[in-house]
Amino acid sequence: MIGVNSVFPHFVLNGVDKDNNIVEFNSSDLSGWSVFYFYPKDFTFICPTEIAAMDKLVDEGLNVVGISGDNEFCKLNWKQSSPIIENIRHTLCGDTGLMLASRLGVVDTWEDVALRATFITDPDMVVRHVSVNSLDTGRNAEEIARTALALQSGGLTGCSWKPGDSLLG
Repeated sequence: MIGVNSVFPHFVLNGVDKDNNIVEFNSSDLSGWSVFYFYPKDFTFICPTEIAAMDKLVDEGLNVVGISGDNEFCKLNWKQSSPIIENIRHTLCGDTGLMLASRLGVVDTWEDVALRATFITDPDMVVRHVSVNSLDTGRNAEEIARTALALQSGGLTGCSWKPGDSLLG
């Protein structure tokens, strides 16, 4: 698995944007801090709760991209039929064949799906945070937001640091 200080690979994937348009998403078009999160499958129980929560990261000025192995048509159908994710403001991409997830080392080889992996990258696409959960455990988007903001703070942050708190040292 790639880790902190590795360069997150550039990628082009088909996906569905905030307006439910099928798009070709090119990571080279991003600027600023980004959160790339992988989830196992569309039309499941935990995934929509995470996707809705991850959408709040957009309010923090972060680029947010959700990725699973299902294709863009599946994602469009899911967004149109799920009140939980129908109005999200970030793109969901299809990593059909799990090529990107495999390259990153975040595939559950027993289930042939992406693990619940989260990568925070800086404007140069350098990984500044990575975490991976097993398939049955959802992530805490508030902690991901806190971590992303702490990484951007420009100083030393304590374990419970929040925006507005003093830096250490």
